[in-house]
Amino acid sequence: MSAEAPLALDRVHVMQPWLGEEEVAAVAEVLRSGWVAQGPRVAAFEAAFARDQRVPHARAVSSCTAALHLALLVAGVRPGDDVVVPSFSFVATANAAVHAAARPVFADVDPATGNLTAATVERALTPRTRAVVLVDQGGVPADLAEVRALCDPRGIVVVEDAACAAGSTYRGAPVGAGADVSAWSFHPRKVLTTGEGGMLTTPHEGWAVRAGRLREHAMSVSAAERHTSVLAPPEEYGEVGFNYRMTDLQAAVGLVQLGRLPEAVRRRRELAARYAAGLADVPGLRAVADPAYGTSNFQSYWVEVQPAYPLDREGLMAALAGAGISARRGIMAIHRQPAYADAGVRPGSLPVTERLTDRTVILPLFHELTTAQQDRVLDVLVRAGRH
Repeated sequence: MSAEAPLALDRVHVMQPWLGEEEVAAVAEVLRSGWVAQGPRVAAFEAAFARDQRVPHARAVSSCTAALHLALLVAGVRPGDDVVVPSFSFVATANAAVHAAARPVFADVDPATGNLTAATVERALTPRTRAVVLVDQGGVPADLAEVRALCDPRGIVVVEDAACAAGSTYRGAPVGAGADVSAWSFHPRKVLTTGEGGMLTTPHEGWAVRAGRLREHAMSVSAAERHTSVLAPPEEYGEVGFNYRMTDLQAAVGLVQLGRLPEAVRRRRELAARYAAGLADVPGLRAVADPAYGTSNFQSYWVEVQPAYPLDREGLMAALAGAGISARRGIMAIHRQPAYADAGVRPGSLPVTERLTDRTVILPLFHELTTAQQDRVLDVLVRAGRH
C-alpha cells in the first residue's frame, strides 16, 4: 500500500458475544471429565438459572424454539388450537405454534416497545384461542400483568417468550418470574450465550417434569440416570417426544455466562444511555427505551427512522456501511414471509408492525464496544441528520 493510500477503517460489528478464558477453562474441564452430553453441568445450570430468575423449575434444551414448543405443549395447546403471537418477532415465535399443530394468529404491537399489549391481543382472540405468546422484544419487557388480566379469566395461557430478555426486569423482579411458563434463548446474539441452547422455566412442577421427559424422547428414565446406573433400569415411552437436550459443554459455558450477566447488563445499559444522550437532539430518530414498568437489558438497540430524518432506513444503513459500521434492519414482520403467505393477514391490518419493520435499524451494541467505536456510530447518525 502506498503512503498516500487511506487507511481502511476497522469494522464495527453490530453484535458479538462476550466470551473469555473462563469459558474456555469450563469447557476443557467438561472434556476432561468424559461426560459431554446432558449431565451434571446441565443440572447445575438449570438450578442456577432458576435461582437467578426466581422461578422454581428450569429445564435446559437445545434452543429457544424447542423451549417454546415444549412450553405450548405442557400448557395444553392441542392440534387445531389458535395461538396469538406478534408478527413483529423472529419467525421462531410463530413456528413454535405450527410445531405444536396449532394455528398462529398474528397481533399488532405497541409502537414504543414493539410488544403485544392487552388491547392488541384482545383484537386477535378467537373462540379457539388457547395461548398467547408474549415476546419481550429485543429485551424490552412486555406488560405481563396487563395481558394476564385479559387472558387468565378466559382460560388462555400466556407463554412468555423471553428469548432476548435475560437480565431484564419487570415490576422489580426478573422478567419471566411471574409467568406460568417462559422460554429463553442462549444464541450468540443474546446477552447470555451457550452457542446454541435454550431454557424453559415454570412454577408448575408437573409442567417441568413433562418438559424434562419430552426433551429426551419422552423416556420415563433420563439418560443421566441410565448412564450413572450399573444396572440400568428399563425405560418406557409414554408419548412421542423429541431430542431437545442441551449438552454439558454448553451448560458449562452457560454457568460462566450467568455469572457475567449482571456486568453484561450494566455495560449494555451504559452504552444505551450514551446512545440516548447522543441522539436526543436529532430530529426524526426515535430510540427504544425502558417502559415505565421495567428495565431492558438492551439485547438490541434500535431506532425508528421517521419522516423528519433526511435519510430513509436504507439510506441510513448505507451511510453506516460506508463508515465501516454494521447495522441490521429491524425485526421482521412474520406475516410477510413466504412461509406465512396463507395466514390470511390483510395488507395494512397490522400497521404498527409494518411501520416498525420498514423503519427500524438495529445499531451496534455489545459488551466490548468501545467509546471510540460508539462515537463513530453517533457521528454518522448526527451528521446525516443535519443534511
